Amino acid sequence: MNAGQALDVVEKILLKRQLTALEQLILTQSWHGLGYEAMAQNSGYNSSYFKEVGSNLWHCLSQEAGIKVTKKNLQLILKQYSLDERIYVNTVENTQLPQFIDTRVIADDNFPISSRETEIKYPGSPLAYNSPFYINRPPVERLALAEIHQPGCILRIKAPKRMGKSSLLNQLVGYAKASQYKTVYIDFQEADNTIFTSLDKFLRWFASNVTRQLHLIPKLDDYWDDDIGSKVSCKMYFEEHLLEQINSPVVLIFNEVNQIFEHSNIVKDFFPMLRFWHEMAQQVETWQKLRLVLAHSTENYIQFKVNQSPFNVGETIELPHFTTEQIQELAQRYGLGDKPIHFIAPLQAMLGGHPYLITLALYYLRSRKITLEELLKTAATPTGIYSQHLRELLSLLIAEPQLLSAMQQIVMAPGKIDLDAIVAYKLESMGLVQLDGNQACTSCQLYQLYFCQQLEKKVCVPL
Repeated sequence: MNAGQALDVVEKILLKRQLTALEQLILTQSWHGLGYEAMAQNSGYNSSYFKEVGSNLWHCLSQEAGIKVTKKNLQLILKQYSLDERIYVNTVENTQLPQFIDTRVIADDNFPISSRETEIKYPGSPLAYNSPFYINRPPVERLALAEIHQPGCILRIKAPKRMGKSSLLNQLVGYAKASQYKTVYIDFQEADNTIFTSLDKFLRWFASNVTRQLHLIPKLDDYWDDDIGSKVSCKMYFEEHLLEQINSPVVLIFNEVNQIFEHSNIVKDFFPMLRFWHEMAQQVETWQKLRLVLAHSTENYIQFKVNQSPFNVGETIELPHFTTEQIQELAQRYGLGDKPIHFIAPLQAMLGGHPYLITLALYYLRSRKITLEELLKTAATPTGIYSQHLRELLSLLIAEPQLLSAMQQIVMAPGKIDLDAIVAYKLESMGLVQLDGNQACTSCQLYQLYFCQQLEKKVCVPL
């Protein structure tokens, strides 16, 4: 019996359910005699959490097997099921890896990486929890996982568009479910415009959405009271109806929070309300069950009153660009060779480590729709693969004359230039520049070339 066959025994005979990604990892690596410290190495998890999930797994197996199951006797007990011929042992060619764990941790013939067989889709959509194309960016995942373990936490994830925020949220959802947490996913892009016409309508939509995702019976009218106002009504509804019925932590994820920035009637009350809930967790045990995760695109810059919003509390994560090693890892998963170093250097020189730009390049190279030479030659032109992305950025600049003027100065300058602090911050939030204090330069050669062409008819200084 190998590790994959052991997994079949556990899922099809003993527990009669599919193991979570993390449970699969623990089972297969325990089969090979690895300890929790070894499993945790380079994985994004800490060893104590591996031990916690592992202990629960052994407990469940012990109950079903009628005998205490541990890492030490795991092989002996599971092999007995195979010897008794009580199951038909399948191969594990289609077994999916827990891709939130770095696949380099698992490299044996009994648990093959599935990315080689996975259909490669056009980049742009969020990656699923078990996607072989999700690349960890330490310490991002470790910090995020650690934070949602904190009672009453607020975790803030911010980055320009297409930096991987939604993909990271999918990893958190999968991780939370593997931890037996309840999850609620609110994407403000789904809300009708009429929802934002009043705070009362917005909070009722929000509370109803959460209720249904928790599979509870909506009872908004029992708690909503015009005399005490929408915010207090919403608080009582969560505290006395929703959280009271839930015995596990609830990870409440808000994606595209920036969608409500333009609705001042909502912003001025909703974010202070979330901040208050976070503060309540320091005093009231019920509120400790709630773990808030807010993700927003930084292009939609807004100045909150710092003492009234949740954006100055909790843990903040800013998504970084890919490193050279991470680009190489992704290229390998795209099937571009074991050591595709020859094209990584020119790609990184042109694109920096922008996740979407890099992934799109790898997709086209993998599908052989374009050569590396053609890709680089046309990258900053209207016929290149990045034309739509570049036009979107140009449109944002045109709508902000101050930013347009600043970007024009940057692409003309032979080196870094000084900028107004707010202007510098906004351009960085769009992903267009790198900052050293208030000094700025373009974040990659692609932007330098494109905006040279678009913003200045004179000869500009290349990177």
